[in-house]
Amino acid sequence: MVIDKAWMEISDRTLPQYEKGVNEFLDFAFKQLDEGRAARCPCKKCNNNLFRTRQSIYEHLMLNGISKNYKHWYNHGEGLQYYSEDDNDDDDDANQSDKSDNEYGMRHMLSDLGYAHANHVEKIDVQITNDAFVMDDNSAPNKEANDSFKGNPTSPNKDAAIFFRLLHELEQDLYPGCEESSTLSFIVEVLNWKCLYKVSANAVDKLLQIMKKWFPKGNKVPSSYNDCKKVSRDLGLSYERIDACVNDCILYWKNYENAQSCPTCGESRWENDGKMRNMTNEHDGRKNIPQKVLRYFPLTPRLQRLYMSYNIAKDMRWHKEKPCNNELMGHPVDSPAWKSFDATHPIFAADPRNIRLGLASDGFNPFGNMSSSYSVWPVVLVPYNLPPWLCMKDQHIMMSLLIPGPKAPGNDIDVYLEPLIDELQCLWESGVETYDALSKSNFQLRAALLWTINDFPAYANLSGWSTKGKLACPVCNLETSSRRLKNGHKTCYLGHRRFLPTNHSWRKNAKAFDGTKENRSAPKQLTGDDIVEQYSQFSQITFGKASKKRKRGDVLLFGNWRKKSIFFQLSYWRTLTVRHNLDVMHIEKNVCDNIIGTLLNIESKTKDTINSRFDLEDMGIRPELHATTTSDGRYMFRPACYTLSKDEKRSFCQFLNDLKVPDGYSSNISRCVILTECKVVGMKCHDCHVFLHRYLPLAIRGLLDKEVCEALIELCTYLRELCAKVLYFDDLERLEKSISFTLCKLEKIFPPSFFDIMVHLTIHLVSEAKVAGPVQFRWMYPIERYLRRLKSYVRNKARPEGSIAEAYIVQECMHFCSRYLHRTETRINRVGRNDEGRGVHSHSVLHVFSQAGRPLLGKKYDQLSLTEWDQATIYVLENCEEIREFVE
Repeated sequence: MVIDKAWMEISDRTLPQYEKGVNEFLDFAFKQLDEGRAARCPCKKCNNNLFRTRQSIYEHLMLNGISKNYKHWYNHGEGLQYYSEDDNDDDDDANQSDKSDNEYGMRHMLSDLGYAHANHVEKIDVQITNDAFVMDDNSAPNKEANDSFKGNPTSPNKDAAIFFRLLHELEQDLYPGCEESSTLSFIVEVLNWKCLYKVSANAVDKLLQIMKKWFPKGNKVPSSYNDCKKVSRDLGLSYERIDACVNDCILYWKNYENAQSCPTCGESRWENDGKMRNMTNEHDGRKNIPQKVLRYFPLTPRLQRLYMSYNIAKDMRWHKEKPCNNELMGHPVDSPAWKSFDATHPIFAADPRNIRLGLASDGFNPFGNMSSSYSVWPVVLVPYNLPPWLCMKDQHIMMSLLIPGPKAPGNDIDVYLEPLIDELQCLWESGVETYDALSKSNFQLRAALLWTINDFPAYANLSGWSTKGKLACPVCNLETSSRRLKNGHKTCYLGHRRFLPTNHSWRKNAKAFDGTKENRSAPKQLTGDDIVEQYSQFSQITFGKASKKRKRGDVLLFGNWRKKSIFFQLSYWRTLTVRHNLDVMHIEKNVCDNIIGTLLNIESKTKDTINSRFDLEDMGIRPELHATTTSDGRYMFRPACYTLSKDEKRSFCQFLNDLKVPDGYSSNISRCVILTECKVVGMKCHDCHVFLHRYLPLAIRGLLDKEVCEALIELCTYLRELCAKVLYFDDLERLEKSISFTLCKLEKIFPPSFFDIMVHLTIHLVSEAKVAGPVQFRWMYPIERYLRRLKSYVRNKARPEGSIAEAYIVQECMHFCSRYLHRTETRINRVGRNDEGRGVHSHSVLHVFSQAGRPLLGKKYDQLSLTEWDQATIYVLENCEEIREFVE
């Protein structure tokens, strides 16, 4: 929609063109308001500071004229959608300065903030709007009401005070006569610069002091970074500090808000061992310092902010408006879990603006020093309404809780989850009234938690089912097939023949497997009702580290349950198909370590140890691998078919050392190879991910027996196809059948010690993918990257949690502001490191040759062979958009 504003430049207000423009402006401004409501008067005298009736505004505009600087009608409903259409016009962009563009962006931002708060103002402060700001020419403004609306401490409306304070900063020039920037846009750009380049607060202070000194007198440059943060607090969101028991027994909130000590363990709330029983020290007036503090970032305002921006509000409907294909899954919305939830809760599903969330949590050491035992646990939420290219990006991941260290919360994490679960239940039951920038209307926003994302140890903490011992598999539950190895002193998880067809011959082949026949069927997938039934078999535990000092058997539990999960307090949790996800990222890492350590026989990494050979002898299987005794009484062990010889190890490692891959495909794998010792060590999770999918099948060709190669390559193929961005149901059915055969083949080859819980979990990954969709939305990669960013926020190592919380608040504010800084480099629009700018050969027929390119380091000239010419030609043609239709 293009709005004609040429009439604003007409100086002769008696012309009919001017009067027509005034009437069109009034029609535009009042069509979005209820009948009888007032609007801001944009005349030169009122300058949008006072509310008036339509007739009064018409008279003021005809008599006084409209304010010339009011180019964008952000106070009268001209939101981001009108700006977005013009923003894509290259000709207009070429004629606009950076200043005008960013100033318009700031006005759009305040416009969106104003609309989001408008309903709140209307409900709470109706009397002020009607009495103080609706004026005619015969009345004088109510000064007391005006003062209260501008932010007087006695004002009943905090949102209005904040909005007008920001509006004042926007209308205020940075220095007298400045035409380039307002105070607000200057502060926003300084904060954006600090966050983008990770500048310290001291450096920002010094820069502001220099600028304030050299800018003209009367400038409004903030004196320090703290002054900038005052504006960021108005633009951004806050967090709450909730005291916690030092032993993780309780939170000092609700019924315990005024408690001075923990009712469970008796520990004082304060660092001074309970010597001061009041909130302040009566002797010197200092506040007591709590021993432990949970930082809670309320979820509701953060979800509301998603709908405050026009473009994000539009993206939040993507899951409903996308084309539907019942044969594949490219997003959780395509999954049976999502569809089952919609069918079970049709009222929630009726409004596509209701938000589905995923919860993730993991701990990290904020000091970057692994010798320091300290663990901070953030709890973050991911909105799944967004399209695939947005929903897992860190600008849309919201931190909800920051659980303090130094110890990990363990099973006591439920204590810290209480505020979040309480808020999630409120968002489910009643919702919250929210302004939608796309439809320009209010709606009742509701939210639901679909599942959790976590590594396997955190799986136990969140679900309550221990992931250790003989019943470690949470999917098999009570039917977990495990065996304690007598010599290895480890628990192995065999019995994958249960997943084969009931008439398969391998079920009766005891000699080739673990020495037993298999008559059992595959374990049944538990529903939420089944878990609640198991909960009825035991009582809830008492949370807290101090309460853990008890003898074995003091508390009677059931199976591997260690507590009743707090998530079942959500009324819809038991209806979910998938509640906690198995993390493919860490499963691949552990499986890869098992394979490499065993193939290369790396000390302390291999599963083919002396004790493993003795375990084979105890089980009466694989006689060719049993120990033999020499004449001098020593044991001798024959090499296994899965162990590489010295020359084969050297060939394996040489292949990895010489491997070259495209830029960004993976890290330099050669840094993990030690050729002299024939070892591969220090691979990170993504290295193992690529290694299993691509490198291992190539590296073992011709080195191992056919049966070993076949089993390992099948496992790699299974994981590679499972991690595809788009999953087809037919392919998943095939993978579900094949993985049971693959694991059985591995059981026939590798020793039982090879089959730890991580290897066993691979059989459940495809079943989970069939229900929940692609693994990219449920694994830990984006969460780990996000935690790394949080770790970088630590500047004060004496207060790591405080550093993270304060930096996160500013960064969160800048994410919001970045959507309106169209000509400033931000985290959102920052180009990638391989971006080479616009094409220099715009006249080129083929797009592939239009890029500028850049030279490699050093100079090397060589003549390409005919084969290399052919390979280069094919590569160019396959990546050329113009000939794709001919290739197809």
